[in-house]
Amino acid sequence: MLLISCPWCGQRDESEFTCGGEAHILRPADPDALSDPEWADYLFMRTNPKGRHRERWCHTHGCGRWFNMERDTATHDIVSVYRMGEAPPDDRDGNSS
Repeated sequence: MLLISCPWCGQRDESEFTCGGEAHILRPADPDALSDPEWADYLFMRTNPKGRHRERWCHTHGCGRWFNMERDTATHDIVSVYRMGEAPPDDRDGNSS
Protein backbone atom coordinates (compact mmCIF):
# COMPACT_ATOMS: atom_id res chain seq x y z
CA MET A 1 0.00 0.00 0.00
CA LEU A 2 1.25 3.46 -0.91
CA LEU A 3 0.55 6.49 1.22
CA ILE A 4 0.17 9.49 -1.05
CA SER A 5 0.30 13.07 0.20
CA CYS A 6 -2.44 15.11 -1.47
CA PRO A 7 -1.27 18.76 -1.63
CA TRP A 8 -4.64 19.81 -0.16
CA CYS A 9 -5.74 16.91 2.11
CA GLY A 10 -2.48 15.46 3.38
CA GLN A 11 -1.45 11.82 3.52
CA ARG A 12 -4.05 9.28 2.37
CA ASP A 13 -4.23 5.65 1.21
CA GLU A 14 -3.53 5.02 -2.48
CA SER A 15 -7.04 3.56 -2.91
CA GLU A 16 -8.41 7.14 -2.82
CA PHE A 17 -6.41 8.16 -5.91
CA THR A 18 -6.47 7.58 -9.66
CA CYS A 19 -3.39 7.84 -11.86
CA GLY A 20 -3.94 9.98 -14.95
CA GLY A 21 -0.79 9.10 -16.83
CA GLU A 22 2.37 10.96 -17.68
CA ALA A 23 2.61 14.59 -16.53
CA HIS A 24 3.69 17.65 -18.52
CA ILE A 25 2.47 16.50 -21.94
CA LEU A 26 1.93 19.68 -23.95
CA ARG A 27 -0.95 19.84 -26.40
CA PRO A 28 0.20 20.70 -29.93
CA ALA A 29 -0.15 24.41 -30.74
CA ASP A 30 -1.90 23.65 -34.04
CA PRO A 31 -3.51 20.18 -33.87
CA ASP A 32 -5.05 20.58 -37.34
CA ALA A 33 -1.58 20.78 -38.85
CA LEU A 34 -0.60 17.33 -37.54
CA SER A 35 -0.66 14.25 -39.70
CA ASP A 36 -2.59 11.21 -38.46
CA PRO A 37 0.62 9.48 -37.30
CA GLU A 38 1.75 12.66 -35.48
CA TRP A 39 -1.67 13.00 -33.79
CA ALA A 40 -1.58 9.31 -32.78
CA ASP A 41 1.91 9.84 -31.37
CA TYR A 42 0.66 12.77 -29.25
CA LEU A 43 -2.39 10.84 -28.00
CA PHE A 44 -0.94 7.42 -27.30
CA MET A 45 2.85 7.35 -27.07
CA ARG A 46 4.26 7.85 -23.58
CA THR A 47 7.55 7.13 -21.92
CA ASN A 48 7.70 4.10 -19.68
CA PRO A 49 10.93 4.54 -17.75
CA LYS A 50 12.40 2.38 -15.06
CA GLY A 51 13.21 4.96 -12.42
CA ARG A 52 11.96 8.48 -11.80
CA HIS A 53 8.80 9.43 -13.65
CA ARG A 54 6.37 12.36 -13.38
CA GLU A 55 2.67 11.51 -13.39
CA ARG A 56 -0.69 13.24 -12.98
CA TRP A 57 -2.88 11.98 -10.13
CA CYS A 58 -6.41 12.79 -9.00
CA HIS A 59 -7.64 12.53 -5.40
CA THR A 60 -10.79 10.87 -6.73
CA HIS A 61 -12.27 9.79 -3.39
CA GLY A 62 -11.20 12.93 -1.56
CA CYS A 63 -11.05 16.55 -2.68
CA GLY A 64 -11.26 15.60 -6.40
CA ARG A 65 -8.29 17.79 -7.33
CA TRP A 66 -5.52 16.91 -9.76
CA PHE A 67 -1.84 17.17 -8.86
CA ASN A 68 1.53 15.94 -10.10
CA MET A 69 3.74 13.33 -8.51
CA GLU A 70 7.26 12.21 -9.24
CA ARG A 71 7.86 8.61 -8.21
CA ASP A 72 10.32 5.87 -8.87
CA THR A 73 8.61 3.22 -11.02
CA ALA A 74 10.99 0.49 -9.84
CA THR A 75 10.66 1.05 -6.09
CA HIS A 76 7.38 3.03 -5.95
CA ASP A 77 9.13 5.60 -3.73
CA ILE A 78 7.41 8.97 -3.99
CA VAL A 79 10.03 11.63 -4.70
CA SER A 80 7.77 14.70 -4.72
CA VAL A 81 4.16 15.85 -4.95
CA TYR A 82 3.27 19.27 -6.35
CA ARG A 83 0.18 21.12 -7.51
CA MET A 84 -0.85 21.52 -11.12
CA GLY A 85 0.71 24.63 -12.59
CA GLU A 86 3.73 24.46 -10.29
CA ALA A 87 7.15 23.56 -11.59
CA PRO A 88 8.53 20.23 -10.45
CA PRO A 89 10.62 20.77 -7.28
CA ASP A 90 13.98 20.20 -9.02
CA ASP A 91 12.97 22.58 -11.85
CA ARG A 92 12.21 25.56 -9.59
CA ASP A 93 15.84 26.66 -9.78
CA GLY A 94 15.84 26.32 -13.58
CA ASN A 95 17.51 22.91 -13.42
CA SER A 96 15.70 20.26 -15.39
CA SER A 97 16.30 16.54 -15.12
